[in-house]
Amino acid sequence: MNRHWGLDDIGWDKFDPSKIDPDMVMAIKTASLVEANSEDYVAYLLNVFHAETWLHEAIRKWGQEERLHGQALAAWASKADPDFHFEERLARFREGYRLPLEATESVRGSRAGELLARCVVECGTSSYYSAIRDATEEPVLKQISHLVAGDEFRHFKLFYDTLKTFDPEDSLGLFAKIKVALGRVNEAEDDELAFAFHCANFGPEAHYDRESSMLAYSKRAYRNYRYGHLARAISMILKAIGLAPHGLIARVAQRGAWWLWAKRARRLERVAA
Repeated sequence: MNRHWGLDDIGWDKFDPSKIDPDMVMAIKTASLVEANSEDYVAYLLNVFHAETWLHEAIRKWGQEERLHGQALAAWASKADPDFHFEERLARFREGYRLPLEATESVRGSRAGELLARCVVECGTSSYYSAIRDATEEPVLKQISHLVAGDEFRHFKLFYDTLKTFDPEDSLGLFAKIKVALGRVNEAEDDELAFAFHCANFGPEAHYDRESSMLAYSKRAYRNYRYGHLARAISMILKAIGLAPHGLIARVAQRGAWWLWAKRARRLERVAA
């Protein structure tokens, strides 16, 4: 098995401060907190899949790789902004945002639904880091985002393959799967990202407003995407819910999603202006 990459594999000596985009720095700080908070997600998934001991090692390894993502992104952000104190910001984020760690059943209604929701998350993160890789001109961030995106594509395959193994009879109907997928997509604008943006970029004395924080984060995230990034994510989501990832349905879904995405991006820029 190939060795997984580590912090020592990153070409830190190639860091170029002249290629830093301040808006990108704010987005990366946010991502570092979310990625590093995988400990809670591991605990939650182990609770939900407590009887599936064959899955526990894969869940823990997934969590380790997510924490590494947070560490790599935080290390880059600290180079870009020496005033960014990752551990302090992470502690404040974890104090104010907690998953339902007492849960012993999936909040999705079923364990198959939980695996599908994880597939959707990995679709989003793989496309997000691919977009950052293609948008940034800073060499070290380009390398980190490329490595992270590759991991997230593998994580999608992990949860997708596990879903097929766990639920070989495909007990979730199409409409139930669409409901889970859309529900998880909509959760992208819940408190997690908004509060992470706030904690990553503002001190403890600053007032937290969820709506303004979400708008500020989204403006910085949306501008990095191109059609191909979103189209690939849509294809992956369609595959996860059991529809053809290519063909007429996929093309209609991709174009419709891009139209909505571009419309939202324009609105965010107007609000920011």
